Amino acid sequence: MICGLSDRILFRLFQNVTRPGRYLDHEINLRRAGKGWLRFLLAFPDLYEIGMSNLGLRVLYHVISRHPDCEVDVAFAPWADMEDFMRKERMPLYGLGSGAGAGEFDIIGFSLQHELQYTNVLNMLDLAGLPLLARDRQEDHPLVVAGGPCAYNPEPMSAFIDAFAIGDGETLAVEIAEAVLGAKGRGESRSQKLGRLAEVPGCYVPVVHGPSGHRTTRRVEPVLKDEDFPLPPIVPIIPITHDRLTLEVMRGCTRGCRFCSAGMLTRPVRERPVDSVVALAESGIAATGWEEVSLVSLSTSDYKGLESLVTKLARSLGDRQVSISLPSMRPGTFSPDIAKVISGTRKTGLTFAPEAGTDSLRRSVNKDIDERDLYSTIETAFRGGLDSVKLYFMLGLPGETDADLDGLIRICKSVGSVCRVFGKRRHATVSLSPFVPRPLTPLQWEAQLEPEEILRRVNYIRKNLPDDRIRLKWRDPYMSLVEGLLARGDARAAGPIVTAWKSGARFDGWTDRFDFGLWAKSFESCNITISQAIAAREVGAPLPWDRVDGGVSRR
Repeated sequence: MICGLSDRILFRLFQNVTRPGRYLDHEINLRRAGKGWLRFLLAFPDLYEIGMSNLGLRVLYHVISRHPDCEVDVAFAPWADMEDFMRKERMPLYGLGSGAGAGEFDIIGFSLQHELQYTNVLNMLDLAGLPLLARDRQEDHPLVVAGGPCAYNPEPMSAFIDAFAIGDGETLAVEIAEAVLGAKGRGESRSQKLGRLAEVPGCYVPVVHGPSGHRTTRRVEPVLKDEDFPLPPIVPIIPITHDRLTLEVMRGCTRGCRFCSAGMLTRPVRERPVDSVVALAESGIAATGWEEVSLVSLSTSDYKGLESLVTKLARSLGDRQVSISLPSMRPGTFSPDIAKVISGTRKTGLTFAPEAGTDSLRRSVNKDIDERDLYSTIETAFRGGLDSVKLYFMLGLPGETDADLDGLIRICKSVGSVCRVFGKRRHATVSLSPFVPRPLTPLQWEAQLEPEEILRRVNYIRKNLPDDRIRLKWRDPYMSLVEGLLARGDARAAGPIVTAWKSGARFDGWTDRFDFGLWAKSFESCNITISQAIAAREVGAPLPWDRVDGGVSRR
């Protein structure tokens, strides 16, 4: 029973809330009750369907739950109807497996995947009954920890978060739990617990480290250990965004694209052996009944044993009609044998990211792609039985001109021509995303374009790309603008975040929920000028994220 709710209230929940399966506790392989001395709630600031698809959440759940003194549970952001229901019924945010209120846990750990989740974090803290500001929390409140990609610039959220976990989490999460376990066993105060966390390598504690100017170095797992892979995986009771077995075959990337935060901050490259991947896939499928295995990494096509791996997986899982999917691929690395294997069961598509329309612009951001390889790879995919491809481009990269947009249009038209050669079903989806300068990347000092200029470029492409085989999509540049403002923000960004949340901002990463007018007023009310905040930074000037060592030097 959820938080001690009566059957009457549960019945009303089913009457008033869409997809009530998001809020129940019938997942396969989810732990039902805990007896741990330390209680750890993993809170994902987005919908159940998104959070349950996140491999990082699954890994952390697995490594913490195997600790003999820890109980671990999960919680997700409630959609608007559920939030209204919870507030009306005075129901707190709760752990999905135990039904316990979030305030009963020792640690609440948030995963910050992108900046547009920040208002959801505040909303979940409020629903948990916690003060938003870390300085206002009392001895009986949980410690609030945050990790994930956005933790590399902790400043915008440092007013709300007690400690940040920087880097790989498999060992770090357990060490955080053990530090709090020890402090709890000794009867130490909240401030003493934070002091213990400040001693954990890779843990940044604003109240301790901020005034001292301490620089926190990210944690790196030297090897992808099989025992850290989440087996048996949690199986949701409703369809989720990535309803399949997700297997990380490699961590890190050697390409060094200058706009890519993930590529910079997950070095060095670590590969999981082919036989280990096959064994984990077999165990995962047997424990779940999923019908698809996704081989994920930042650059799966650079995995040394890819062809051998997909061949072995097809041989092992083919009788069970389990399909194999691959994420974004590099042109020239997709062989006919791989195409044959991944199209052998269900038809899937391939994704390529040329990023820019000309060789010169691609070279300037270190994106090494040959257009001839792109076309030949798409032909190989279609010959192998695949029906569609996706192409990703960025708009607003430093130095981009209309000539680069013409190059982008030319590439898309050429891909459309390839589609026509291979029949009516073949098509391509082209996605355009505004460039957002990211902390700890070589382009962190660059300016971000105003949304109006991004829209001009989108319309230029739309006007000159009338092709029935090309489906053109683009990201809302106003969403990217807010993302960029928060990504490179300092401690002052806490003001607009709180103001936006109080004004009703929730699920800002969802197009139908995003309200730029609300955010514009929030920045204005906090005396932050948007045009100045997105301007280029001086290379020698201090940056808000200088207190984090991401493993790549300024030079």
